[in-house]
Amino acid sequence: MASSFKGLNLFGSGPHRFSMGERSRRIVSLATLTQDVSQAGTLEFGNYELRVFVRGRLVAGNELAMRGLRDAIVAQVDAAVGSGLLKDSYGQQWDTMKLISFEEFGAVSRGRELSVGYVVEFGQLASG
Repeated sequence: MASSFKGLNLFGSGPHRFSMGERSRRIVSLATLTQDVSQAGTLEFGNYELRVFVRGRLVAGNELAMRGLRDAIVAQVDAAVGSGLLKDSYGQQWDTMKLISFEEFGAVSRGRELSVGYVVEFGQLASG
């Protein structure tokens, strides 16, 4: 089973792994909200939005192919692009996810193939 986002194989060119972001509730002190350090207590504002990270390497045979891999991911980062189903290689899936960011790490390694490290952040945003 291949990983995908909205049915697109964005990460299959090379090794990649999924990880979950922090899962917690939003707790804010009254002192922070009121800017009055004498205020005691805290308020709960529900759960933080779900975050899923994909870390891996894009691997391509040439510069043009590498550009195509990057462009396919970056096209999904645009705020106007809707949310979709995110699936990992093991069958876990997350509904209504948006691709929030794409970042490359290091220079492109050049050998028989080109490769570059990356991290992609997905969020299940309350704003849809």
